[in-house]
Amino acid sequence: MALLSAVKMVLVGAPPSDTEGERRLLRRARTGDPAAFRTLFERHSPAVWRFLRDLLRDEAAADEATQETFVRAHARLGALRDEDRVGAWLLGIARHVYLESRRTRGVHVDVEDEEHAAHLEAVLPTPSPEDLLLDRELEGLLAQALGTLNEERRAALLLRIDHGLPYEEIASVMGWSPQKVKNEIHRARLRLREQLAAHLGGGHP
Repeated sequence: MALLSAVKMVLVGAPPSDTEGERRLLRRARTGDPAAFRTLFERHSPAVWRFLRDLLRDEAAADEATQETFVRAHARLGALRDEDRVGAWLLGIARHVYLESRRTRGVHVDVEDEEHAAHLEAVLPTPSPEDLLLDRELEGLLAQALGTLNEERRAALLLRIDHGLPYEEIASVMGWSPQKVKNEIHRARLRLREQLAAHLGGGHP
């Protein structure tokens, strides 16, 4: 599923998930039922793959990382305490797989300047990235803009606008405090607005 379609689902409203059915599947998978785990894989692997693809920006690498995510998940089914948060738990494992991949690649993460973020808040136009995501013509531009975020902020923003996770669950996935999640997502939105300012009619600062 494309990023734009996923975000539309989040903003407009997705059908309620079958939480009780998910719990039953998880319990069966924990007893060693391969069909139950396969169903969990089929339900959650598209979101996990999309998250990893957007982080790695490489579909083949996302395929491999998704498989590794579910291999680890299968081995750790007993460690999941909250049966209502299977999706967030899997995304957390996926993030760890991604971080290991990043370390292997020797990628350096830049820290953005706080004064620059404050300057952007003052001069950029009002529309948010969520508004832009509703415009199909800007999807390609948005993908490029997402690529300018540092990797941690991009992950947090994707978990929020693409996967619809609440701040508390993002905090659990990222290993941050809820306040840090809010701050990082806010700064990520500022960066997107900077990158897309010309298309919003505000020009570049």
